[in-house]
Amino acid sequence: MEILKGALCLEGGSLRGIFTAGVLDALLDNKLYIEYVNGVSAGSMNGMNYISRQKGRSKRINLKYLHDKRYISYKNMLTKRQIFNFDFLFDEISNKLDLFDKKSFFDSNKKFEVVATDVKTGESEFFEKNSCSDIISAVKASASMPVMSKMVEVDGRKYLDGGISTSIAYKRAFDLGYEKAIVILTREDGYRKKPVNKLDEAIYKMYFKPLPNLLEKLMTVPERYNLMQEEMDELQKAGKLLIIRPQKKVVVHRLERSADKLENLYNEGYREGLKNIENIKNFIALKF
Repeated sequence: MEILKGALCLEGGSLRGIFTAGVLDALLDNKLYIEYVNGVSAGSMNGMNYISRQKGRSKRINLKYLHDKRYISYKNMLTKRQIFNFDFLFDEISNKLDLFDKKSFFDSNKKFEVVATDVKTGESEFFEKNSCSDIISAVKASASMPVMSKMVEVDGRKYLDGGISTSIAYKRAFDLGYEKAIVILTREDGYRKKPVNKLDEAIYKMYFKPLPNLLEKLMTVPERYNLMQEEMDELQKAGKLLIIRPQKKVVVHRLERSADKLENLYNEGYREGLKNIENIKNFIALKF
C-alpha cells in the first residue's frame, strides 16, 4: 500500500461538503492515499472518513439521516444549541448505526489535522489526531457554525467553526513543509462571498459582543475568503496548488433539504475525483 507524500486540504460548506465526499470516494476506489490531510468544518468530517478509508460513509449518513430530526433540525438548535446534533452523529451513528473505524483512523501513518477557531483570540487552532487529547471534540468544534451551534471545549478552551478564521488551510500545508497542496473546494470557479448583511451583523453583535476578536473575524469572513480565492488562483498558475472543484454553479445550500440535489452534487464530486486521479499522481510526483 503506497501513501503519496503530499498534502490534501478540504474546504467546508456544511452539506455542500457532499461534493468533497464524492471526490474522496473516487480517490479511495483508486487506492490513492495522501500522507497529510487537513479539513475545515464539514471538510474535517469528510477527512475523517477518508483517513479511516470508509468509502461511501459520508454520503450514506448525510442522505439517510437528512430528514431525521435526531441529526438535523432547528429544534436541536433551540434546545441543544446545535442544528447538527453531533452527539447523535458521533455516538449512536458512529458506534451503532454506521460504525466508524477508529482503528484505521488512528493509524499513526496517516497525518490528519482539523481547524477550529478559538473564540477568545479569533485565531485558528490546528488539532492533529494523534496529539490532540480529544480529536472528536476538535472535529465537532471545527464544524460548529456560529449562532447555530454551541461552542465546543477542547483542552480547556472554547472553539467554533474553523471557517471563521481559515476557510481553506492550504497555507498550513506550506507551513508544515509541503511545497504543493491539493485543494478540494465546494464552490464553482469564480464564486465570491457577499459582504455580511445587516441582519447577520446584528445577530453576530448580539451573540458575540463579549468576544471582539471573534466578532471581527466573523465580519471579515467574506473579504478574507475572496482574497484567498484570488491567491489560490495565482498559486495554481504557479504550479503550487491543484484545485478540484465543482464545474457547474452549485445550487445546494449549506442546510439543503433535497436528497436529489445532494446526490447529484456527490456524483459530480465523484466524477471530478476520477478525472483527477492521474493529475494528482503527476502533481505530487513533479519536482520543482
